[in-house]
Amino acid sequence: MINGFDPARLASLPERERSLIERRQALLGPSYRLFYENPLHLVRGEGVWLYDADGNAYLDAYNNVPSVGHCHPKVVAAMSQQAAVLNTHTRYLDEKILDYCDKLLATFPDELSRVMFTCTGSEAVDLALRIARYYTGGTGIIITENAYHGVTAAAAEISPSLGPNMPLGVHVMTVPAPDAYRADGQDVETAFADSVAKAIAAMQRHGIKPAAFIADSIFSTDGIFSEPPGFLKMTLDIVHDAGALYIADEVQPGFGRLGSHMWGFLRHDIVPDIAVMGKPMGNGLPIAAAVMKAEVQDRFGRDIRYFNTFGANHVSIAAANAVLDIIRDEDLMGNALSTGNHMLAGMRQLQQSFDCIGDVRGAGLFLGLEFVKDRQSREPDGTRALAVVNRMRDRKVLISAAGIHGNTLKIRPPLPFAKDHARVFLDTLEEVLREMH
Repeated sequence: MINGFDPARLASLPERERSLIERRQALLGPSYRLFYENPLHLVRGEGVWLYDADGNAYLDAYNNVPSVGHCHPKVVAAMSQQAAVLNTHTRYLDEKILDYCDKLLATFPDELSRVMFTCTGSEAVDLALRIARYYTGGTGIIITENAYHGVTAAAAEISPSLGPNMPLGVHVMTVPAPDAYRADGQDVETAFADSVAKAIAAMQRHGIKPAAFIADSIFSTDGIFSEPPGFLKMTLDIVHDAGALYIADEVQPGFGRLGSHMWGFLRHDIVPDIAVMGKPMGNGLPIAAAVMKAEVQDRFGRDIRYFNTFGANHVSIAAANAVLDIIRDEDLMGNALSTGNHMLAGMRQLQQSFDCIGDVRGAGLFLGLEFVKDRQSREPDGTRALAVVNRMRDRKVLISAAGIHGNTLKIRPPLPFAKDHARVFLDTLEEVLREMH
């Protein structure tokens, strides 16, 4: 795992942390991973700050799930007020879920008019795959080479970033990510669409009918590829021509994170058949959803009974409703755009001073900074990226890394992250790079 703690270092840690990790290993088992060479013991969060057991404040430039900030008081109030009244499932009539559906769907193109709720993004992806296969009669799924879409059985088999010991599905095909930095002048839209077309042709040659192409529009785990806006249009047409559906995974880029649009796919001026979202929807509470075209859902809905026991429970709906209000009332999309542009400019200035920075890219508050060993060869430098991540952690600024080689800093803070916070991030990054230079 990129930026994972190495258990072999356990003896080097202070007794308190060592004891916690030993208990964790004994009780949770080896599948659970910790971040950083020196794992963090966090006890409190507020806004864009996290606090450890000794009261030290850490600037959070990584966690997207608390989308409107850690422990936002309006979300906390909405949760607690509703929890004191009623919290049950969707098999009883209730106006609040319907009111929230109206508010959520108002942020989508008119073609996307149905909502199905789950508790997690993984479940939403799983549901989207079921619907796509039922609607198309196909089984083939196309993904990018280092995609991550979740941890259910169906979502994990389309998540190569989980590592080589997690086998991909037999009807799953991968395509290279749309890497404009290494395109060598080739048109990104055409190159990516061609790779998807070749994957579809290979499926069909083996008697596999394509069901869906799924990607998040910022290619989060592939290395954060955002440019140029609109490069997914041709891919959408190719997918539809093959009789398959386009699933937009909005778990990471959605809810205004990219600044210019509420949903990442809108930045590409496309309308997918299904869009899935995850726990940023409720600022970390267990609520997620798939939004889709009515014609895509109708036959599945008539033929297959769907129920998710506490998907869209009253408390989670209250939190999700508060999140939408906060994004609007605090202009968090506008903040994401202005702060993100400020950070991009600052990182590009650093690029002029440090040859190890090969590329800077992103949109809104979803940014990537790629390290290379040599600008001419563009050979990835994952070792440097990991060192930067850990040295920034030691200076109390939290980020992580992405990409097949782990050489791209993954920067996606809570949406209230402002220019003052950006300056702390940029200054700390510069200090670390000068120290390592």
